[in-house]
Amino acid sequence: MLKPDIDVETDPNIERIRSHPQYRVLRSKRNRLGWTLTIAMFIVYYGYIALIAFDKAFLARPVGAGVTTLGIPIGVAVIVFTVVIVGYYVRRANSEYDAITSRILKDACK
Repeated sequence: MLKPDIDVETDPNIERIRSHPQYRVLRSKRNRLGWTLTIAMFIVYYGYIALIAFDKAFLARPVGAGVTTLGIPIGVAVIVFTVVIVGYYVRRANSEYDAITSRILKDACK
């Protein structure tokens, strides 16, 4: 396992890790998922903000007995969506990405 006090410039393990074929695969997969979830979050969040800015009447519609407006459950849905995609990323990182990282470290730091 890498120590936190390693010198990235001189440690030979760093270059072996960077040149490992699975490291490139790991970076590609992790970046692709990260950008996909980031774009999804931007769409959901800024879509909600756009509704607030451009269609207040839609969000002001009463729901149920008339005490709550439609904007409240949509806002809660934005928060729930955020928690769900974070949980999804953590699950993927713990199951798939950590396994690949372990193999890379095992191979590169022999």
